[in-house]
Amino acid sequence: MEKDIVIIGGGIVGLCSAYYLTKEGHQITVIDKGDITSGASFVNAGYITPSHIIPLASPGMIAQGIKMMFNSASPFYMKPRLDIDFLKWSWYFHKSSTKAKVEKAIPVIKEINLISRDLFTDIKKSGDLGDFQLERKGLLMLYKTEASYLHEREVADRASFLGLEVADVNKSELLQLEPNVKIDAEGAIHYQCDGHTTPTEFMPLMLNYLKSKGVVIRTSEEVIDIKTDGLKIKSVLTNKNSYEPDEVILAAGAWSGDLSKKLNLKLPLQGGKGYRINVERETGISIPAILMEAKMAVTPMKGFTRFAGTMEFSGNNNIVRKERVLAIANGATSFYPELEINSEEIESAQTGLRPVSPDGLPYIGKSKDFKNLTIATGHAMMGWSLGPATGKLVSELVEDKKPSMDISSFTPERIF
Repeated sequence: MEKDIVIIGGGIVGLCSAYYLTKEGHQITVIDKGDITSGASFVNAGYITPSHIIPLASPGMIAQGIKMMFNSASPFYMKPRLDIDFLKWSWYFHKSSTKAKVEKAIPVIKEINLISRDLFTDIKKSGDLGDFQLERKGLLMLYKTEASYLHEREVADRASFLGLEVADVNKSELLQLEPNVKIDAEGAIHYQCDGHTTPTEFMPLMLNYLKSKGVVIRTSEEVIDIKTDGLKIKSVLTNKNSYEPDEVILAAGAWSGDLSKKLNLKLPLQGGKGYRINVERETGISIPAILMEAKMAVTPMKGFTRFAGTMEFSGNNNIVRKERVLAIANGATSFYPELEINSEEIESAQTGLRPVSPDGLPYIGKSKDFKNLTIATGHAMMGWSLGPATGKLVSELVEDKKPSMDISSFTPERIF
């Protein structure tokens, strides 16, 4: 039966939800407070990463965050502030950063990433969006020190045990893989299972496809209230319109936590700011990489090379901290010594806020409080990678079909 569905949020998760719900024959309206040209879905590294099996909340991360708290240029920065939501989230993050919880999360993260990787391929093969970059060159974890290698080797061994394709790469092999750029690294671990895309290409193509299928896209429209009637959302009020949908999908990224408060829901969430620099000239880089000691990402995208990174918890703002951008530029040069990111490229840096749950796992599921509300947010650094899988799961939940995987670990009501 056709339903009138409002999706709050026009990022990768919101648009992929609209994509799969449209295929089920529903009438969709996507509401976004911005113009769907910026934010985390546009400034990310474009990775499709089954290899990223370790959640952000892992042993030692809080200690690392505290250690770096007073260095605003550090890769993992938590701005000291007396904010009750942030303090609660930090406590939940601490409680989630245990070996046992990480072990439980690993197979679940792997499964949803593999589903999403296949769905990216399906979207490409369908021709719905036309042609877009989708490559499977893997991901190089470049390291300078033995300590970094040994740390990543543990992850690689686990990934290999789970059936993911992984290979060790020495210096001479690295030169064969990347012959057109000088790399200052001792070697790499090559996650051959990974792929990459160009987000700034994919997102407009997805938007155009959705519009062609009758999806209504409302931009620069902010949700100011959500009215309920018992166990049901009755209406969604914005600064411009009022909607009375049959179903509501909350996929508003870092702002999902604030919106959940309008429903008196407990949805611990913090915006984790990331930065990106685009270099629109030939770099010689052909394979995506993580620069381990610099803790940043490099992606050869369509028409440019992207250097991205950092995780900054400083509130939901778009302030660009120059010292953090410079840290990315310097990190790039430390691994690619013949590449210097110039001042114009640095000045053009942009940021985006990732929605981060306390345990690093997404919130995907039907609300127990409101029968016509589905929540899809909290993907941390895996939002791009998990966009299609989340959209597919959302459509299955709305259709009351058996989900493509067990999503009990993603329940929005989980206790931290």
